[in-house]
Amino acid sequence: MRQPTSLYFTVLFLLLLSLCWGQRSNPDGERPSCDRCNRQLSCNCSHGGFTRVPTVTDRALTLDLSFNNITVVTADDLKGHLRLRTLSLHGNRIAVIHPSAFDSLWSLEELDLSDNQLTALNHTWFSKLGALRELNLLNNPYSCLGSPPVFQSLFRLRRLRFGGPALEELKRGDLFGVTQLEELTVNANNLMRYESGTLAYVWPLGCVTLSLHSPFLTNISLASAVLRDVSYPETPLILEDIHLIGNLSVQPFRESARRRIRKITFHNFRVSDEAIVNLLEVLDGVPLTALIVDNVTLTGEGRWARASWSDHKSVDEFFVRNTVVLDVFKFVSFLELGFLLKYPRKVSVINSQVFVMPCATSRLLVSLQYLDLSDNLLTDMTLEESLCKGDSSLKDLRVLNVSGNSLKSLSAVSQLVTKLSKLTHLDISRNGYISMPPGCSWPSTLRYLNISGAKLATVTPCLPATLEVLDLSNNNLRSFTLALPALRELHLSGNKILRLPPGQLFPNLQTLTIQSNILNMFARSDLQSYSRLQELQAGQNKFVCSCDFVSFFQSAINGGGDMHLTDGEESYTCDSPFERHGHLVGQVHPSVVECHRVLFVSVSCGVALFVGTLLTIVLWRLHAFWYLKMMWAWLRAKRSSRRRRQRRDEEGSEGLLSYDAFVSYSERDASWVENFLVPELEEPSENDGDSVNPRPPRPLTLCLHKRDFLPGHWIVDNIISAMERSRRTIFILSENFVQSDWCRYELDFSHFQLFDENAAGDAAILILLEPLSKDDIPKRFCKLRKLMSSTTYLEWPQDEERSGEFWRSLRNALRGDDEEDE
Repeated sequence: MRQPTSLYFTVLFLLLLSLCWGQRSNPDGERPSCDRCNRQLSCNCSHGGFTRVPTVTDRALTLDLSFNNITVVTADDLKGHLRLRTLSLHGNRIAVIHPSAFDSLWSLEELDLSDNQLTALNHTWFSKLGALRELNLLNNPYSCLGSPPVFQSLFRLRRLRFGGPALEELKRGDLFGVTQLEELTVNANNLMRYESGTLAYVWPLGCVTLSLHSPFLTNISLASAVLRDVSYPETPLILEDIHLIGNLSVQPFRESARRRIRKITFHNFRVSDEAIVNLLEVLDGVPLTALIVDNVTLTGEGRWARASWSDHKSVDEFFVRNTVVLDVFKFVSFLELGFLLKYPRKVSVINSQVFVMPCATSRLLVSLQYLDLSDNLLTDMTLEESLCKGDSSLKDLRVLNVSGNSLKSLSAVSQLVTKLSKLTHLDISRNGYISMPPGCSWPSTLRYLNISGAKLATVTPCLPATLEVLDLSNNNLRSFTLALPALRELHLSGNKILRLPPGQLFPNLQTLTIQSNILNMFARSDLQSYSRLQELQAGQNKFVCSCDFVSFFQSAINGGGDMHLTDGEESYTCDSPFERHGHLVGQVHPSVVECHRVLFVSVSCGVALFVGTLLTIVLWRLHAFWYLKMMWAWLRAKRSSRRRRQRRDEEGSEGLLSYDAFVSYSERDASWVENFLVPELEEPSENDGDSVNPRPPRPLTLCLHKRDFLPGHWIVDNIISAMERSRRTIFILSENFVQSDWCRYELDFSHFQLFDENAAGDAAILILLEPLSKDDIPKRFCKLRKLMSSTTYLEWPQDEERSGEFWRSLRNALRGDDEEDE
């Protein structure tokens, strides 16, 4: 057997060595990362399966690393986190922390190292944490706090939790450096050695929580010393995990009684009848104001009358929650507890399976002002018994809480509480109300009413007009239109409301909560009727992120106006339009086009009109319209001309020239054309011959628009047709010609003919009827200006003696083709 055992340890040693080598060989760059940080720089890296401290942004203010598998915190894991204020390493397997692991956390205020595997505490961990206010070291396997004092540098510490199942010893000086605490929690269930005065070192103490198992309480001297050091009149004492069986286990509480403790709480409390009687006797005459018992198991039968002689007049509050009676059928009535029940003004019996409080017991509560029977088994019938219907019991009751029971009738509840003439607060939430009757009777003093968590679909005038606070959350309401003039707070979260209730119904409303409904938008105009509204909580709705809503919301979160959104910007997300679904409303930035459509259209139209006007002026200055008009007319005329030629070709006729020249002139120059040009060219006289050619010149045929254009045809077609059937085109240039639109058409049509690839270069003959320079020709006639620069033109002589030479030159120009043909 020895050889297999040695082999086992050898393999285990090699495995551990490989693991250690693997950890040492891992460079820091291979550390996992965590990017689960919100806008408030709170990083939640819990339940992430991390085996090492992950890298996070060094701007983080809160870092939660709880419930991972971290075993070691090295010197470099938290370097650079100078701004970190809260660090939680709860619920890991940390066994080793480097002495300087927390040195860079100068701003740290809260540190949680609970539920790990720390077998010893090192004071160097906390030496640089001068700002630390809260430290949790619970449930680690250390047996003592160690030396030198662990907390000696934590002068600002205000909340301290330490101890666990392994804690065995507490010595004087362990808490050196801790000057005062608001909360002290010590888990000392298995404490074996305690030096008196250890916990007394800290003063003042705000609240003390001790976890003390029964074996510890049976060590009377040890338990008495601990209770003596933490019991003060103004310090609430919370005792956890206690099992009181008999007289012996109660004796340590005599120390607390001597110190005149005023408030004591038992949590996870198991107690017998004998122990209760002994405890009441020990606390006889103690000015105890509050007795609180949470998670209590009663092992007896409720026979506590033997302590009826004890004095507990000072008890003002009696609180019991989560009660279990082991033998409920043998448990006697509380009628024997009149000596204890007649003093408290506040009684709470919560989640204790109470189905009825007999009226006889209720009559014992003669000083009662506050009664909480929530989360029990009360019905409409048993509530009648508990409130003693028909008599004046509980006449001083001001607050009644019967939420979380099995009540069904709102009308029955209202009738029961009508007799409570001093009732101001009523909580009947989380019951089975389905409908609200049209009318109800309530005490005139009622100011607060909670009917949340029911199944109400509508509201009626059943609600009292005296209400100042109304909670109808988590029902099935679709609207709220009931006038409540005194209302200051209205809670409507968790319903199916589409629009905000009209503000005119609540002139004094200051707080409105309407979260988790189907509200899709609201704007500043919707809230103007709420004259006094100061706080609005409307998050977690299906918002349509329109421009008005986004603008209102962003101004509200930036402090605009008297009303404030108090439920956090992250609660407001867009549901539509689709492209913004899931986006935070505060981060949405609609376009100007979307938000100011009318203004944008107006400005756009104005700009377009301005640009159009400017472009029109520019085009007009550049004669672009004239060019377009001329081009259009030319193309149309060319198509007409092409069709005419096709018809002539189909008819078999030849395209003969009908005129020697087409004359283009201004109507204002018609007298010169008719009195000089036409007679000279069409009707030459016998004397028109010259010395070279004495014969009279051949009469020429001219095309004049007045005489030869076909009536009923488009004038442009006539112009093109006349030019096509003429050998030449004569332009009578003058100031009148330049100003004439039709002359410009004729000139430009001629321009297209002149530069057509099949046209002759001398088809145009220019006659200057009066002196006209090239600069007088409009710049849009660029080809004509070029032609005047490169071609000889005829000038009408002002001297009549030279007119003969002019006519001969013109005839020669017109007869050029004939002479070449000859």
